Amino acid sequence: MNRAGGGARSAPTDRGADAGTAATSGRTSPSFGPALAGWLERGRAELARIYETHLPPPSDGDPGRLVEAMRYSLLAPGKRIRPLLALAAAEMIAPPDDQVWLACAAVELVHCYSLIHDDLPAMDDDDFRRGRPSNHKAFGEATAILAGDALLTLAFEWLAEAGDRAVNPAGYLRAARALAEGAGPRGMVRGQARDLGEPPPGTLAALEILHGEKTAALFRASLEVGAQVAGAPPETVAALGRFGTLYGIAFQHADDRDDAEHAELQASAHQRLRALVAEACATVTDIAPAPRSDGKASAASDRLVEIARALLP
Repeated sequence: MNRAGGGARSAPTDRGADAGTAATSGRTSPSFGPALAGWLERGRAELARIYETHLPPPSDGDPGRLVEAMRYSLLAPGKRIRPLLALAAAEMIAPPDDQVWLACAAVELVHCYSLIHDDLPAMDDDDFRRGRPSNHKAFGEATAILAGDALLTLAFEWLAEAGDRAVNPAGYLRAARALAEGAGPRGMVRGQARDLGEPPPGTLAALEILHGEKTAALFRASLEVGAQVAGAPPETVAALGRFGTLYGIAFQHADDRDDAEHAELQASAHQRLRALVAEACATVTDIAPAPRSDGKASAASDRLVEIARALLP
């Protein structure tokens, strides 16, 4: 959410698109190496299958077009960076099974709910999202609110379902806590409340408090979810969570740069972006790789490094 410029948008934009998307005029997509590009493509395809399979059109009717509204936003084009980061974290520990995939996929439901609510007239009042009408423009405000509510709660249903079938259910319980903390009153929602209720930040430090809550908290949770469900030790979970925080603040600085937001802080934010990316990369490379029979732990950490560096101009 960004209140700068307020008011409903009169033409389609791609607000909320993830890293790697040419989301607004003047923004260019980063160039990934073939290995990472292929991994991202395969991951997005598997996520699309999970979303279609686990949230199908209901066979017993759809009162108020609720599920249709949920699918409208969840299945909209997107880069799925948060669940893919969760997956990369999991792959540093062990090859992901179906339960790990479902848990990582659940992260996107929380992000999707936040976008639906973010666009509402009482919040950012945006008429378009990712090049088409926002959910409340397509289905009405009441249904949009319910669709967001339903996606948020469904995320935790999926985590519980996956944990019920997993060999390490305690890891899924810890993942649910991490996701709730990242999305709730100590994380993303706190940042949204700060953005709505306080004057725009006038210093870089204040801006990074806002970015840390509003954006980075859910990125942190995404990495922690992947690590927890894969059975990572506490120190690895903490390090990957730290990467998520650093990446999330850098992500928002890059988004501000591309959208020309907080122009008076852009010079200092640009310097911080480079420092944050460097620290995030160092945090990942310092993690002791988990022993994996297929030898792919280092490839997973390399993916995180490449994704982080893609934020740089």
